[in-house]
Amino acid sequence: MTSEELLQKVRKIEIKTHGLSRNIFAGEYHSQFKGRGMAFSEVREYQPGDDVRSIDWNVTARMNRPYIKVYEEERELTVMLLVDVSGSRNFGSVSQMKRDTMAEVAATLAFSTIENNDKVGVIFFSDQIEKFIPPKKGKSHVLHIIRELLSFEPQHTGTDINAALQFLTNAQKRRCTAFLISDMITPPHPSPQGRGHVDPIVIASRKHDLNAIQIYDRRDAEMPNVGLLKVRDPETGARVWVDTSLSSVRNAYAQAWRDQQAALDTIYTKTGMNHISMRTDEDYVKKLMQLFHN
Repeated sequence: MTSEELLQKVRKIEIKTHGLSRNIFAGEYHSQFKGRGMAFSEVREYQPGDDVRSIDWNVTARMNRPYIKVYEEERELTVMLLVDVSGSRNFGSVSQMKRDTMAEVAATLAFSTIENNDKVGVIFFSDQIEKFIPPKKGKSHVLHIIRELLSFEPQHTGTDINAALQFLTNAQKRRCTAFLISDMITPPHPSPQGRGHVDPIVIASRKHDLNAIQIYDRRDAEMPNVGLLKVRDPETGARVWVDTSLSSVRNAYAQAWRDQQAALDTIYTKTGMNHISMRTDEDYVKKLMQLFHN
């Protein structure tokens, strides 16, 4: 993609997603995600009528007189977008590739964030952390994010959602709203440490407001009957011949998809995550509205 083509594409996606965020999502975003929780502000001396449960006993012991912790409502929000840039995103059989839908959804969320004067950052991940864009405010920052969404080429092709969630937990110390945008072809997996170890997705969902957005292609879920077909795994590069005329092959493929979705549902139930699933040929506006309403 040339620089001129990239600028044209950035401009096109800016016009589309900025309009959506301003006219449709701004109010929903504000009401659902704005100002959650209380943040520590300062300590001050205890005054008659103060809640004794707010006493800071450490400071009180040092100063030999009672001090309390003062909190204020968090009105500025940080939004983190965790965007899957693994090899499987480079596939599309209907209207557009998964990577294009992911870019539009991420851009819409980013513009909704700055419409409310909040900060937005991005973590691009494959089976490694490919790029981290720290949270900032402003339209120029969002345009930088969109350019990266459209042009970034990762160094690796695999997928490790756990690594992305662990990075989020380590990088973002204060509570934020995070959107995990992925096709979930390789879902979060139980950690190999065994029983007693808390999985990264559980830790991240406890610390942050974690939302999952699955973007998939129609052919991820069902295999067409087109005879003998040579297919390639975009993440491993493995190639194999598949006889799609056999109903047993197509049924096994569809069952594998259903099993994967069931595993994801178990994860969502375990963590209490809000989640939506959308195909590349579906209206993502309705799906995002559904997520906000959830």
